[in-house]
Amino acid sequence: MTQYEWLQTILFLVLLLAAVKPLGAFMAKVFQGERTMLSPVLAPCENLLFRVCGVKRDEEMDWKRYAAAVLLFNLALFVSLFAILMLQHLLPLNPQKFPAFTWQLALNTAISFVTNTNWQAYSGESAASYFTQMVGLAVHNFVSAATGIAVAIAVIRGFARRRTSMLGNFWVDMTRCTLYVLLPITLVSALVLVSQGVTQNFSNYKTVPLVQPITYDKPTADAKGNPVTARVTVKEVTIPMGPVASQEAIKELGTNGGGFFNANSAHPYENPTPLSHMVEIFLILLIPFALTSTFGVMVGNTRQGWAILGVMVLIMAISFAVLQGAETGGNPLVAKLGVHGVNMEGKEVRFGLAGTNLFSVATTGTSCGAVATMHDSLTPLGGMIPLGLILLGEIAPGGVGSGLYTMLAFAVIAVFVAGLMIGRTPEFLGKKIEVCEMWMSIITVLAAGVVVLILSGIAMITPKAVASMANPGSHGLSEVLYAFASMANNNGSAFAGLSANVNFYNILGSLAMLVGRFVPAVAVLAMAGSLAEKKYVPPSLGTLPTDKVPFALWLTLVILIVGALTFFPALSLGPIVEHLTMLGGK
Repeated sequence: MTQYEWLQTILFLVLLLAAVKPLGAFMAKVFQGERTMLSPVLAPCENLLFRVCGVKRDEEMDWKRYAAAVLLFNLALFVSLFAILMLQHLLPLNPQKFPAFTWQLALNTAISFVTNTNWQAYSGESAASYFTQMVGLAVHNFVSAATGIAVAIAVIRGFARRRTSMLGNFWVDMTRCTLYVLLPITLVSALVLVSQGVTQNFSNYKTVPLVQPITYDKPTADAKGNPVTARVTVKEVTIPMGPVASQEAIKELGTNGGGFFNANSAHPYENPTPLSHMVEIFLILLIPFALTSTFGVMVGNTRQGWAILGVMVLIMAISFAVLQGAETGGNPLVAKLGVHGVNMEGKEVRFGLAGTNLFSVATTGTSCGAVATMHDSLTPLGGMIPLGLILLGEIAPGGVGSGLYTMLAFAVIAVFVAGLMIGRTPEFLGKKIEVCEMWMSIITVLAAGVVVLILSGIAMITPKAVASMANPGSHGLSEVLYAFASMANNNGSAFAGLSANVNFYNILGSLAMLVGRFVPAVAVLAMAGSLAEKKYVPPSLGTLPTDKVPFALWLTLVILIVGALTFFPALSLGPIVEHLTMLGGK
């Protein structure tokens, strides 16, 4: 790394960590119903919404009602988005006259945005109208993010409360999250992005002449279907327009990841400058990191939050270091051709190697899925880092809400295993960890991973799925494994090289996204309900302190061991074999 890249990375991390405590404390006040600096403006809006919708803010729910509200609300969201996609050709704000989605693609896309996955088997600028982008996709970016945060807050209450079955009110939590957290930050962020050149308009697409015509050979087929090439000269180009900045801001802040354009955050209209690039990374990591501080405040022990934050930062830092090292080393096969240096294939030169690698780690360490580089062009070990971060369950720092509650499930497992090792009843935050909590934690941690392995195995023996792979051998396996890992863990990024808009991936991918989102959410709510009913157990000499460095290191080790035991065979057949093949000169 150059001195500039070191300075950029360190300054970014300092600014990000500096924002954790104030935003975390602010969110704790919001979800505890306390007055904030935004209350004079937003409290009347909140009261109006509750009155219109018939929500009683003081009426709380147990975990079953809370989970039912989550599921029913998201079912309604799915139906609305599916209808928009199927009726797109009849709806307004469609200057390009895009047709409706096919039902398979509409099903996959609707489930994708409802589950905060934002897996896109289509090109936004050539398939989705302005109405679909705004009323369909951008709105769901808000509510899917708010859903994840609301579940995390309910889980925090499970740890903080005693002798009660109540975890709060889903409708109140979701409304406050949207009004007080997501909307204000998105508004400011969108204005910042517009200042950097991100598009925000309702204009028709522009057709403009090129300064110099381009001639190239285009692959095609003759009358008999035989592959041939045709000489093509291009004299003009169509430039897409649209309300991009407003969607870009919530896409990153809510760790959604669905790009307005097919090139996502590598597109100059979504991410035009180095400053916009760092702002987008900041938005991706901001809420997942800040929620650790919210957790510490709400459970009455801020050091617990800092311990979890430390684990997230450690895993992310190690991942960035390995990815940076792999890409700096380059490809020895390319070096034999006389081209030495770092691997810049598939990367944006205007962001630099460190900037693009930092974006890759941030977007796959969370459930964002926005991309500013082509992950398919990474070196084998470099590509294993974003894949591995997704497979770990995206807990470094994970998606908004989902990252924290998955990390807490890992913490429960770590406490339980440590308790067995020292012969003590495991306790976490004054609550005894028993059979129910362990089962729910295991389901939360392993549900997505099991789905990934099963569906990847099915893909390898399904001819149509294999035919969608652009690359054979170990790299092709990595593409399929990445696709199902991305969908099941609600990330949404793609390894590329895989034709995903086929019935096999649309339908099985939809199943993966649903299981990966809602099975862990319901399981962790059940765990929270069980914990809330327990009495508080004061710490004793035999209590394992969970707010200190040794436990943070132990938690990191447990996460890596669980990930290795679950996915090492698959990674061995994919990126590891590809790396060894590369070193062997093939």
